[in-house]
This record gives sequence, structure tokens and C-alpha cells, in this order.
Amino acid sequence: MITEPDQRLALDIAYTAVVVPLRGEPRWLPEPQELTGGLSVTGACFVTLRRDEALLGCIGSLVACRVLGVDVAHNAAAAAFDDPRLPAVTVLDAQRMDVHISVLSPLTPLPAQSWDELRASVHVGVDGLLIEADRHRATFLPAVWEMLPDSAPFLDALWSKAGLPPRAWACGLRAWRYRATEFGAPAAALTARA
Repeated sequence: MITEPDQRLALDIAYTAVVVPLRGEPRWLPEPQELTGGLSVTGACFVTLRRDEALLGCIGSLVACRVLGVDVAHNAAAAAFDDPRLPAVTVLDAQRMDVHISVLSPLTPLPAQSWDELRASVHVGVDGLLIEADRHRATFLPAVWEMLPDSAPFLDALWSKAGLPPRAWACGLRAWRYRATEFGAPAAALTARA
């Protein structure tokens, strides 16, 4: 559970991780021992940066492997500067962007053995999904349901993102679900911590 004060701090941490390198300084990460509450425990998150609804970057962790506050900063900087799909964030972008964070629950395996079984087991509007088959892997955060509110187009787009043939169930394909606590704010409402 991430409290409202933790959410506010997480957003400030993400914003700081983006603006510090834009000032010409090395990338910044908070010191784990300085973090408290929900940000001081191991956690996984995605950070999404948008400007006027245009995606600036989205990078995250599916498995908790570091303190959540550090994961937020790491993923925010990666979303701003390392998302291979998009150019790096500029100073102007950073001044006008919205920062969104999705704190993920642990992954739960889904025992589906076909596309139709998976479609039947998905909680529309709630589940984030991860699929993996050989070297094909893709995930959609629960927020994607806002753009694809039905399970068939959601799964079709997820299959396409993974590079899998439409609705085919590849040998060894595995699927997991997760939930996310999602929150965000515009840059104008955030404070750089460093």
C-alpha cells in the first residue's frame, strides 16, 4: 500500500530524476536509507511521461528488485532518456509534462492454455498483463484499458506488441496478471528534490 504522502514524494522523486540530467548534472538516485514508508520497501513500478497526451517515454520494472523510491527514480530517468521508441525528453518537455507512476503488485501466473481461455480469465479494466513466449515478451499496464476497453482488442494489441501471430498460442506461452496503484501529476505541481 502506497499512501498519498508516499505518492506525492514518489512523483517528486520521478520529476527530480528527469530534471537533474537536463541541468547537465549526473543522473540522480535517492539514497535508500533516506526513504521512508512505502518508498523504503522493495517494489516495482512503471513511470510514464506525457506532454499534451503525447507519450514522451514509459519504462518500468515488472519484478521488485530494489527499493521502490530508487526504482521510481531509475525508471523515470530511463523513460526520459532511454526509451528506444522515442527521442530524449527536452527541457521544454520537462516543464510541460505529466508524470504518471504505476506501482505494481507481484505477478500472478495465469493457467490459460489458449487465447480464448486467457481472454475469459482477464479482469477487464483491472488487470495488467504480461505474456512471454521464447524471445517474445510484452506487457500492458492496467491504464491501457482506457484506450482498449474490451478484452479482445486489448489482447490483440498485446500480441502485436510481443510480435506474436494474431491470437495464436505459441508453444510454451506463459501469461501473468498484476494490479497497479496508479497516480500522477503535472510538472507544474512537482518539486525537484536535488
